[in-house]
Amino acid sequence: MTKQEVISGLEDSGVVAVIRADKIETAEQIVEAIVEGGITAIEVTMTVPNAFDLIKKLSKKYQGSDVLVGAGSVTDAVSAKNSIDAGAKYIVGPTFDQDVVNICNEFQVPVIPGAMSPTEVVNAMKAGADIVKIFPATLFGPKIIKAIKGPIPHAPLLPTGGVNLDNVQDWFEAGACAVGVGSALSKGWKEGKFDQITEQAKQFKEKVALIKKEL
Repeated sequence: MTKQEVISGLEDSGVVAVIRADKIETAEQIVEAIVEGGITAIEVTMTVPNAFDLIKKLSKKYQGSDVLVGAGSVTDAVSAKNSIDAGAKYIVGPTFDQDVVNICNEFQVPVIPGAMSPTEVVNAMKAGADIVKIFPATLFGPKIIKAIKGPIPHAPLLPTGGVNLDNVQDWFEAGACAVGVGSALSKGWKEGKFDQITEQAKQFKEKVALIKKEL
């Protein structure tokens, strides 16, 4: 896939599933449950044990499908390069790091660094960010997206943190191009309730599709 095709795929999905777990096997089960529910953008965070191995395994498993496997919580260039080598289609960071952006741009892989203020958003875009992750979005709620989009309407923003089924519409109405969802999507994994995760994914997919159709 081209860089633009990946970006379009993330925006079409609307939801980027943020994967965190204490074991690689559990993380894979969470991913399978989410994909079964219809969400196609998967962000494997570096906090998952053996994250690079999981990215490589998932990339091979879903090769040729519309599932986009990316890496999250990436804070350094080495991790970014290892993720790309493992097959990650996009790189997400909680903060901005120029070296990470440079590596991703060199290999034509979409990069989504984290930011919070308008200054950080603009600086990230100038540095080569394709989308800017607003994190932790829960600190301000959807109003932070609307506030940033006021003076910077062209900024592609992906809020992560605090997004759930009750407020996801507010995030899109405020101007988000997509949302990152973690615990609200994967809750139940510690108890092995993967059917519940699939159902949550279905609900997110259906609700976001309806929201995007109405906007």
